[in-house]
Amino acid sequence: METYNKYAAYLKERYGGKVYKIPVHLPVTCPNRDGTCGIGGCSFCGEAGAGYEMRDAYEAVKVQLDANMQYIGQKYKAQFFIAYFQNFSNTYMPLKLFKEVLEEIQHEDIIGIAISTRPDCIHTQYLDVLKEWSLKTKKEVCIELGLQTVNYHSLKKVNRGHSLAEYLDAFFKIKSYHFEICTHLILNLPWDNMDDVIENAKCMTALKSDYVKLHALYLVKGTPMAEDYLSGKINLITREDYQQRVIHFLRYLSKDIIVQRIIGRAPKSYTLFSNWDTSWWKIHDEIVEEMIQKEYSQGDLCDYIEGKAVRKFL
Repeated sequence: METYNKYAAYLKERYGGKVYKIPVHLPVTCPNRDGTCGIGGCSFCGEAGAGYEMRDAYEAVKVQLDANMQYIGQKYKAQFFIAYFQNFSNTYMPLKLFKEVLEEIQHEDIIGIAISTRPDCIHTQYLDVLKEWSLKTKKEVCIELGLQTVNYHSLKKVNRGHSLAEYLDAFFKIKSYHFEICTHLILNLPWDNMDDVIENAKCMTALKSDYVKLHALYLVKGTPMAEDYLSGKINLITREDYQQRVIHFLRYLSKDIIVQRIIGRAPKSYTLFSNWDTSWWKIHDEIVEEMIQKEYSQGDLCDYIEGKAVRKFL
């Protein structure tokens, strides 16, 4: 029994072979770091952003793609690739430069791109450029939006620089262009509880986010959140509690939504706290094992949409 709708299996069925996302590192920053909407970034985000194990940001995009495709293709026997613009906000650059970056993605084995960015970095002119590129190249576009939580009080506490409203605005703009959306969520922010976790799942279902990507919060050394953790101002839930949050999230999430991952990872050398000093795959396997034992599956509690209150009349 499949416990949840796994991304790797979905891609293999869709494209007829193994698909691997390859990172592309651009020399970009974030409007929450340079003063546009904030200073210092989110309280959990380090100076390197999410850009661990990546090539130099000043290498040409084509050089990065060629090198990573050769290495990853051989190591993981991947047949097709998605160019993943991962670090910081990858639509936060002059429009001319954005066009130039896209022009470097021409390899026939790249079936699409995934662009990680923020809700306040989505604008119709950039979406127009993406649409033109997609039509010309016949490649798919997925925009990965960092939301982290639907609890707008928590967004403010992590100095996110935007609220839930900006996410909704960006979501509907992107959908109007028929691009896919992957929403990133952190299930163990210190101020969120199980109700927030379930509401995350319900909102993703109601909006019909194509994909979700779940993170366990890790604390990067030297960040404000790491300092708050050291001083006892915040506490983190246990590994077992995180696993229960993932299980509840999946059960309330529509079975049609693809789950890209249920826990992330970060290099130990960068972090004060990461995954309870446990390998990500062990946490993953324990979640899956419990769901199998208890006969849980993605969407088995997704009974709250389509006019639940009036079904008795139908």
